[in-house]
Amino acid sequence: MPNLPTNPRVAVIGQGAREHAITWKLAQSSQRPQLYSLPGNPGMWEISTAVAVPVDDHAELVAWAKETNIDFVVVGPEQPLAEGVVDALQAAGIPAFGPDRRAAQMEASKSFAKQLMRDANVPTAAFEVFTAVDDAKAFVRKLGAPIVIKADGLAAGKGVVIAQSIEEADATIVDMLEANRFGASGSRVVIEEFLQGQEISLMYFVDGNTAVPMMPARDFKRIGEGDTGPNTGGMGAFAPVPTFTADHATEVTKTIIEPVLSALKSQGIVYRGVLYAGLMMTESGPKVIEFNARFGDPETEVVLPLLASDLLEVMWAVAHDGLADVDLRWHDGATVCVVLAGGEYPAKSDKGTPIQIAHQAADDSVIFHAGTALEQQQLVTAGGRVLTVSATAQDVPAATQRAYEAASQVHFNQMQYRRDIAHNWQQ
Repeated sequence: MPNLPTNPRVAVIGQGAREHAITWKLAQSSQRPQLYSLPGNPGMWEISTAVAVPVDDHAELVAWAKETNIDFVVVGPEQPLAEGVVDALQAAGIPAFGPDRRAAQMEASKSFAKQLMRDANVPTAAFEVFTAVDDAKAFVRKLGAPIVIKADGLAAGKGVVIAQSIEEADATIVDMLEANRFGASGSRVVIEEFLQGQEISLMYFVDGNTAVPMMPARDFKRIGEGDTGPNTGGMGAFAPVPTFTADHATEVTKTIIEPVLSALKSQGIVYRGVLYAGLMMTESGPKVIEFNARFGDPETEVVLPLLASDLLEVMWAVAHDGLADVDLRWHDGATVCVVLAGGEYPAKSDKGTPIQIAHQAADDSVIFHAGTALEQQQLVTAGGRVLTVSATAQDVPAATQRAYEAASQVHFNQMQYRRDIAHNWQQ
């Protein structure tokens, strides 16, 4: 593995709370990196240099990276990964963190991931893939409700509907396949059985030879308290999950992660980056709900504060197949985060509303920016999920209290957030 350069120039692609958390953690590296954000957000710009290069123009991105002597590129969001930004950077000899386009199909195509799991005998919900409304409706009647309907492609965390009735399932199928709600991402749907149990998010650092689990987390996808209302990109999270043991992690590695990575290799695909496994802990053991090809959001905002290892060194090792030589260490304690969203989220984003933050977060808490912008030096809303407030303490209840105390210092018109994050921390 080549050595990481001294004071490396590191570019982070993305502009959400996940990328702010990644940049915040990279800034703590003993390697003292020079950080750039493409395009970043006001929170990221406090610790990195903003760059206005379009990341979907690979030729322009590569030209900028060469001109700036970038040593390493970290890709945050799923869309650039699915579009092959890592392939373009690697072809130009620029090391990058994240899976290439073929490997990113694990998230970019739910049907690809489900078929791979079926072929590898990985435990997951029973499913079928449909492009025709009538065939999809017939399958719904075969399985019954509740039932899960997913847009096949990327849908910013909003492409999953848990239909509680046959009628709701039928309406969702028509909405996706005929009304074109998610565009090309919804031209195929995956319909699968509804799994019962407690959800766990388990992210792995993965290189060409090794997969190492991070701290288990649990996120809260529904907009409403008591896990009600439509799915969102995530309204909060906590880590670790006390009921998820080291033995559980070993089981997931052996029965899910290793078979999936082996199945990918059999297709000539080597996965490098973060592989996120969304799991349901059922009575018969862990089953896969979904895979993501990057750090989860908001799970990143609770997992990275607990990471004791140097994130930049870990990422560099992943990109150069040196993960086996890295000792992944974690702090004691727990972290909880609460997402502050616009009043009409998830149906609509909020833009241009002034944000007031009463005072800077205490040492044990941090405010990660997501949908924010600067207008004449005034911080304003610029998205559905606006800010993520994270706090760390000795255990989940104490971290929850501190996160809500920090959230109380933030105000903008029609701000909404869930007040029951981590309510099920002992389940």
